[in-house]
Amino acid sequence: MRIGKKALINPQEMVSKFVPSNSNLLNPPKTIRAVICYLRREDDFLLLLKASGRFGGGFWNAPGGKIDEGESSEDAAKREVFEETGLTVIHLKKMGSLEFFFGPGKSRPDWTAEVFVTSKFSGEQRESKEGRLEWFSKEKLPLGQMWEDDKYWLPMLVAGEKFHGRFEFTADSKKLVRHEIESR
Repeated sequence: MRIGKKALINPQEMVSKFVPSNSNLLNPPKTIRAVICYLRREDDFLLLLKASGRFGGGFWNAPGGKIDEGESSEDAAKREVFEETGLTVIHLKKMGSLEFFFGPGKSRPDWTAEVFVTSKFSGEQRESKEGRLEWFSKEKLPLGQMWEDDKYWLPMLVAGEKFHGRFEFTADSKKLVRHEIESR
């Protein structure tokens, strides 16, 4: 169902529908390191509606992705932003770190993510195969169409507060089971 330009999406359905079935993304042999970078223009944030068939497909998220071997988190954030938006990041501010566990009883996270924000970027915004881009005001962030953990730490980022979070999801990533979030 579509209303205006925005589709109404059930995030729980989208995870099972769009997480590639042959992937080892939810139970990797070693922790996958990633970055998330929020681009801020006054009180607006640039989000990406992940394309179907991609990890997180159907969810709104900030640009980001895996850190390549030998790459710093800052360089990865700059690269991912450019690849997904066409914009060049000039300055980054690290706001937080996240740990994700998919399934119970794990001693090491399946994913970690360093979260950045920037208001200093240049270039021409363009969409990529990763998905559709849209600016949202801080009051209208689509938390109901984002990963379930975002509602715990994204308001902290918007307020300029640094944080660390640990999130345990079910093994299929459909439901957040428990979380810890602390201000830093």
